[in-house]
Amino acid sequence: MNRVRIFSLKDIKSKVKKRFREPFPICALMLLTLLSTNCNSFEQGSYDCAAYRPENKNAVNVKVSLRNSAIYVMEGERPLLVTATCIGTQDNPTPIGTFKAFNKLPRKRSNTYGFHINGNDIRPGKRIDTPPKSKYVGYPMPCWVEFKTGYGFHTGYVHPVPRTHGCLRIHKNVAPKFFALVDAGTPITIAESFPEDQTIGKKIRRPKDYKDPDPKSSYMVTEKYFDDLELKGSLFE
Repeated sequence: MNRVRIFSLKDIKSKVKKRFREPFPICALMLLTLLSTNCNSFEQGSYDCAAYRPENKNAVNVKVSLRNSAIYVMEGERPLLVTATCIGTQDNPTPIGTFKAFNKLPRKRSNTYGFHINGNDIRPGKRIDTPPKSKYVGYPMPCWVEFKTGYGFHTGYVHPVPRTHGCLRIHKNVAPKFFALVDAGTPITIAESFPEDQTIGKKIRRPKDYKDPDPKSSYMVTEKYFDDLELKGSLFE
């Protein structure tokens, strides 16, 4: 994935002020007002969560709070990664209980939902409904970490409300970090809430790019889709 430098609103104000001396031009004031009231593009590009390398990988465990839609990757009492997640709907709830991570796949595709391909004709659909002359390619679910058969953590849009079929979606800028922190056998506990909801998860930041449309189907069925999501450089602070 190409890394783009994102400037904060504070940085932009500083640069504008240096460019224009007081009294502040009306056009500059209008620009800053616009940026202050419509910062989605900056939020989309800048959303990220810091991750820290564990001292003892065997001490890592994962807590998922359904009420707070939050994931806490912990090493004892030390938080290694705190991030928002999108959980299952009421009709397709995320399982509650104690599990262990298994079946880690960096380039997983759905076995249920995907695309029917017939030449240049690519249409979304279920695997069981694939027409006789069409090829099925599953919807991409990068950084897959399964915790119960058919349920896993994976890259995807993180809506502020329950939206999945039971899986736990993580933002594309954070999923590779979660994938690196969790090994096969890492304990995972999913519950309605945790004490961390009132401490490290109380003011958790949430992505704002969930309204973005999916990329073109012709792109999502390729391996390049996975290539472009790979983060370059160190994943840890």
